[in-house]
Amino acid sequence: MKTSVSLLPLTSSIDKLNIRTTAIAVALITMLFSGCTLGPDFTHPPSPDTKSYTTGKQSNRITTTSSASGAAQSLALGKDIQGQWWTLFRSPPLTKLIEQAMKRSPDLQAALSALTEAQENVSAKQGSLFPALDAKANATRQKISGAQFGNPDFPGTTYTLSSATVNIAYTLDVFGAIRRQIEGFEAQAEYQQFQLEAAFLTLASNVVTTAIQEASLRAQINATEEIIKAQARQLDLVKQQFELGGASKVDVLALQSTLEQTRTTLPPLQQQLAQNRHRLTILAGDLPSTELVAQFKLSDLHLPEELPLSLPSKLVQQRPDVRAQEALLHAASAEIGVATARLFPDFTINASVGSIATRVGDLFVPGSAIWSFGGNLLQPVFHGGELIHKQRAALAAYEQAAAQYRSTVLQAFQNVADTLSALEFDAAELKTQDAAVQAARDSLELSRLQYQLGAVSYLSLLNSERDYQQTRIGQINAQASRYADTAALFQALGGGWWNRTNLSASLVAEQQKKENSDIDKCKILGVIPILFCHES
Repeated sequence: MKTSVSLLPLTSSIDKLNIRTTAIAVALITMLFSGCTLGPDFTHPPSPDTKSYTTGKQSNRITTTSSASGAAQSLALGKDIQGQWWTLFRSPPLTKLIEQAMKRSPDLQAALSALTEAQENVSAKQGSLFPALDAKANATRQKISGAQFGNPDFPGTTYTLSSATVNIAYTLDVFGAIRRQIEGFEAQAEYQQFQLEAAFLTLASNVVTTAIQEASLRAQINATEEIIKAQARQLDLVKQQFELGGASKVDVLALQSTLEQTRTTLPPLQQQLAQNRHRLTILAGDLPSTELVAQFKLSDLHLPEELPLSLPSKLVQQRPDVRAQEALLHAASAEIGVATARLFPDFTINASVGSIATRVGDLFVPGSAIWSFGGNLLQPVFHGGELIHKQRAALAAYEQAAAQYRSTVLQAFQNVADTLSALEFDAAELKTQDAAVQAARDSLELSRLQYQLGAVSYLSLLNSERDYQQTRIGQINAQASRYADTAALFQALGGGWWNRTNLSASLVAEQQKKENSDIDKCKILGVIPILFCHES
């Protein structure tokens, strides 16, 4: 009688072992290809825990003044800032000048190029996540000697060796070194993006404040010229009185000295106006020799009456300089991951396939194929402490970036607080200057009436006119300061860049439009080749 033995339990055990082995292999392969990312994951720094920019309760209204240029201004807490905030001054020439500056400013073009460079570096580094594929062809004519093989009597032979191969290399980003490098490049691109926004905000603010300064200088020059005219008339009158014996030589010399002193104040104002015009031309992207059509007067500018005031918790999200510094902090954080990953093994897979033959015509025929496949593992063992010290240096660089970020945030809050205080004190100063101007105007009207009645001399009337013009200069300066500090508030709050179309896209489109225009001009003129059109 035969005894049968069942192999089913053994087969079942082998199947289970195969399944378990396959699962482990799949898990290992998945781990190698997906890997982990060493180093800290960056988190956005929290906003400062404050509800006010200044000490005490923040008033939402600024001191009211009596003049048209000193209308009451209110602070709208939490109101968003419009992207083109300079239009609130209601000056079409100012808006047009800013648009021209945006198109022609070399500073913006430099910032745009830096952004493009950073973005291309990101794309270039992202290529490291994929296998590198290279084609190689080689042809060598060589001779070998029998001595190479221990047989010096062999005369050797000469032959040609041709080969064509395709090489593949792939680095497994097991510990995230490549991904951290990409993260760092992306942070650098973000930094350049906010540097571009900051450059435009600075440009627009400089154009506005320079235009306000020009308007102030023109008004001061006009007032000074009126003072000079009044003093000249006064001097002529005293000279006539001196000839008739009604005034002394001392009176004549005193008035002559006063007139000359007043005249000395006019050239510096005219020089400042000329320099101011040169600066506006440069900001617009032209040479100082270019005639600037726009001219600005205080009467042509409107003082915005409702000023948006962002919540303190949103300031760090709106300031381009703070966001740029945060991007640098992000880049420093990514560098810690890179330095940490370098302490661990590198895994590389290499493969090649091709053909080799003694004649080019025999390439890729049967029997000429060659191939290779292999992997490399590189584990740092001893580098004299280099890698660990680089990791510590990366940590120190992160701490430095964090301290610089905190300093930038503090500076941002100080800018807003200073501007709010300046607006308050500017309004109070303008109110005082308005009162002084009103008093001088009343005195002048009274002197005119008394002069008509014969109660005072013409000399007293001229003194009243001079006093009135001098108080007007103080009022002009106070008005200009209020306009300038209003613009400074928009700049301190970030300028509303988040409510504008993408600046870099707008600049690229404008640049492309200009290049196409240049090419069209070259085609019309018959310039060949077209590639040289941009140099003409």
